[in-house]
Amino acid sequence: MTRSPSAGAPVTPRLRRGVTGALAIGITATALSGCSFVTGCVELSGCGDTVATTPTDALGYPVHTGIVATTFWVGEIFDPTADDGSQVYSTYDANWLANYGGCDGTTAGGTCETEARSAANDWFPTEMTPLENPFYLDLPFDDVNDPAAFARRDEVVPWAGEEPYVSHRGDPDFSYMKNRWVAISYGGATCYAQIEDAGPGEYDDAEYVFGDDDRRPLNARYGGAGMDVSPAVVGCLGFDELNGEQAGVSWTFVDDADVPPGPWTTVVTTSQVQ
Repeated sequence: MTRSPSAGAPVTPRLRRGVTGALAIGITATALSGCSFVTGCVELSGCGDTVATTPTDALGYPVHTGIVATTFWVGEIFDPTADDGSQVYSTYDANWLANYGGCDGTTAGGTCETEARSAANDWFPTEMTPLENPFYLDLPFDDVNDPAAFARRDEVVPWAGEEPYVSHRGDPDFSYMKNRWVAISYGGATCYAQIEDAGPGEYDDAEYVFGDDDRRPLNARYGGAGMDVSPAVVGCLGFDELNGEQAGVSWTFVDDADVPPGPWTTVVTTSQVQ
């Protein structure tokens, strides 16, 4: 969830404040009843006989369950009167629309609208070929533009002590969050997406994003949403509405090596802050 630039002003990322949730399960490409999991995974919505044996996976990422997710897409302008009402750019990319390749949906009447996605083309957009991963989401920890989040990212981000993050301590042009993978589960399906923005509603909710107590998001808007997800994720998970609020979502951080092959790896976003 991003802030739109003033008319005629340079398109640059602005400050924001957001929320999100983190659920951590062990992930492999093995599937049972529609869920990707490993032994000891936390029980997710629709995971059939999967048994919860531990609140964290082998990598130590905490679990968040029962999260509300809303839909957003590159090129969306959901509130032209609000500072954070445009997805023409993201908190990490001042040229998100152009770098992505255009409207991640359908252009009708001069506006960029979302569209239904199909497994027939791997939930990719139907009117354009994306240059970046169409499986994306935001979480409410902006570690670049929010001063408080930036100041404590080395303390709260679990992978801050690894490379390449260690080499970029104090670097405001390098995000610890951008491009990180998340596994998202709903209704028996698990899909994977990369973090490409921050929000919704809050931008320094580290206790929710990285906490180990299944904390609820600070955000009170949009049904108390803890994340926004792209149209590809909406289609892949089979949300009830094309553009609405979906309750009952679970998610977890996933390291690159643990992301199974799928439509989400067809185009992988690698660019850093721009």
